[in-house]
Amino acid sequence: MMLQKIAINDLSEIAPAGYYLALRVGFAFPLEEINALPADWVSHYTAERYMMADPVIRWVYSKTGTIRWSEIEFDDVRGVLAKAESFGLRYGVAVSVFDNNPEGQRSFGTFARSDREFTQYEIDLLRGHIQRLHAEKAPPSNLTLAELEALRMVRDGLRVKQIALELGVSEGAVKQRLKNAKLKLGAQTGAQAAAMASEFGLI
Repeated sequence: MMLQKIAINDLSEIAPAGYYLALRVGFAFPLEEINALPADWVSHYTAERYMMADPVIRWVYSKTGTIRWSEIEFDDVRGVLAKAESFGLRYGVAVSVFDNNPEGQRSFGTFARSDREFTQYEIDLLRGHIQRLHAEKAPPSNLTLAELEALRMVRDGLRVKQIALELGVSEGAVKQRLKNAKLKLGAQTGAQAAAMASEFGLI
C-alpha cells in the first residue's frame, strides 16, 4: 500500500497534543529538529532533566520501528510518562528509523494525543513521514575528494586565496569546487556547505 505524504502542517492534526522530530541524529546532535510539544511541558522536562530517564527516548535510541508509549517495556522510574499525561500528552507513539548508514545517524519522532490511542493507519503514516525525511536529509554521495578538501579548509577558516596557495591551484579552481559543493549540498554559502559537510561527517 502506498502511504500518502504528510505535510508538516498536517502533523498537528494527527498529533494535536504535540510532537518532536530529530532528523539524522549523529553522536550527539540532530542535523535538524522540530519541537512542537507544549512549551510548559518542554520547560518542565528540561528543568527536571528527564531525558536520560525518559523511556520513549531510551526506546528510540535502542530500537527501530514504531511503538505506542503504552507498549514500551522500559521502566519509567521517574514517572516521566505519567507526568507527561498531566500536561495533556496522554497517548503517544514513537517512531525510530535507522538504515545502517555509515554515519551511524538515526531519525526519530515522538507524537502525542490527549483523547485516544493512535490508530495503526496513523502510525503507518507517521513512520512513512519519518522515513522520507530521513532519506531527504541523507548526505550527498557525489562530492569529489577535491570538493571535500576545499570544504575542509573553509571549515578551518582559510580564505579562497589561502586555499588556492596551499593546494597549488588557481583561485578560480577553488571557487568552482566550492560552487559545485554548494549545489550538491543545497547550501547558500561556502561556510554553510562546510558546516553541513561537517555535520554529515564527510569532513
